[in-house]
Amino acid sequence: MKNNRPLFIIFLIVFVNLLGFGIIIPLLPFYADHAGATPLAVGLLFAAYSACQLLATPVLGALSDRYGRRPVLLFSLLGTVISFSLLALANALWLLFLARIIDGLSGGNISTARAYIGDITPPQGRARAFGMIGAAFGLGFIFGPALGGLLGHYNFAAPAWAAAGMALVATLLTAFFLPEPQRDAPASHSDASRSAAAASLAPWRAAPELVGRPELGRLLLVNLLFWVAFAVYETTFALFAKARFGWGMTQVGYLLAVVGLIGAAVQGGMIHPVVRRIGEKSTLVGGLFLAAAGLAAASVARTVPIFVIALVPASVGAGLASPALVALLSHIASPAEQGRVQGVASSFESLGRIAGPIWGNGMLGWFGEGAAYLSAAVLLAVVAVIATGLAPRAAPVEQPAAGP
Repeated sequence: MKNNRPLFIIFLIVFVNLLGFGIIIPLLPFYADHAGATPLAVGLLFAAYSACQLLATPVLGALSDRYGRRPVLLFSLLGTVISFSLLALANALWLLFLARIIDGLSGGNISTARAYIGDITPPQGRARAFGMIGAAFGLGFIFGPALGGLLGHYNFAAPAWAAAGMALVATLLTAFFLPEPQRDAPASHSDASRSAAAASLAPWRAAPELVGRPELGRLLLVNLLFWVAFAVYETTFALFAKARFGWGMTQVGYLLAVVGLIGAAVQGGMIHPVVRRIGEKSTLVGGLFLAAAGLAAASVARTVPIFVIALVPASVGAGLASPALVALLSHIASPAEQGRVQGVASSFESLGRIAGPIWGNGMLGWFGEGAAYLSAAVLLAVVAVIATGLAPRAAPVEQPAAGP
């Protein structure tokens, strides 16, 4: 049990992070609406977190290489405690923004958690350990909205206090029971700030060359636009349900938990036989068209049963498309550049999570709730058409030898 304790704590850290994000999805739109925010301001609240996390994640990862994993994880968790406590106490829109900014800047601990696992597990055991991270993601997106819906029945602050309390428990476990892993000697102190700055720019330095390759550029474009559309679907859900059906936080939270459960079931049990039968490209294209059809139907649904039925193909389609997209990206990259390609893809995902909430919530505020989902459906259909031009499984592009 002692040997498994660090993995359990890392699992808990990631779970708390994703649980907090899951709680936020049904909570934040109602909280912001209560504070007098427009739908566009709600979109900016979601985008502020993603933008700050985009900036902070590589820097925190580099700092963890220099100063250790444990201090960075403690910093991230304390930031989560502070941000959710501030969210619970917020009585003005600017405090909501401050809470989300703090959480974004301090919450980029996923890369550090993955690095910790790489430090303490042998190569043959890493697949299982990283699978725990995937499980934490799935569970956070199931239980987070459900907990937000359950506690939101009492008041807006209760879910935020619960998330702060769980983050505090994870902080204490990290402080008292998580050892610093043994690693190779880090870089010198004089290189620390330069390493962090270089890490923060690394994906953007690699992006122009990778995007310039025809097949990889098309795939990265698909990746970016997919996450834009998915962020529209995710961050306008609460305001859509409130405007269309008069729902509150409880109903939104419970339905989002069901949507998360469908996605986890697809990625856990359905994706492998589908890919074996039709391949990654066809799975991606089919998933995108299925998600587009589901969101289009949801945009015009006027009764709750029809809306819920429409969410099934939307959730199944997204659950099929996302892992197929990651698999295609891994196939197209040579072994020597897996990190660069995945780093750029992750950065593009973050850009999608910045643009999507602003666009989707802006559309909802200006043209009505149906416009947000319909525009996301159209974008997914366009992305599916773009994806049809991909090779079934692109061969990795060999890199030219480095010059002198």
